[in-house]
Amino acid sequence: MINPEIWTTPPAQRLTSALLEIKDATTLQRFLRDLMTESEIIEICARFEAAKLLSEGAKYTDITQATRLSSRTVARISDWSQNGTGGYAAALNLINHHSHSTSQSGEA
Repeated sequence: MINPEIWTTPPAQRLTSALLEIKDATTLQRFLRDLMTESEIIEICARFEAAKLLSEGAKYTDITQATRLSSRTVARISDWSQNGTGGYAAALNLINHHSHSTSQSGEA
């Protein structure tokens, strides 16, 4: 069940605002490192990678091997990707669009 109220608290709104205001990768990385432990960053990166691989049609066994996540976690990510709020798809579309436009702008 999705709880939209989680984002209505002032601390959650401040976090969202801070993330939106950070415009460069280095500042964002420094902020996230101060906010989270290295283990948390590794876990979140693995989850996002799993979402990417799922969107590309990869098999669970390949995803668990590549990310070292449990098959249960990959199944949860798959469920959220299909039935969640659309956040994974939106983020993947943004980075795919950015990656695509960056590669085209470098072409002669």
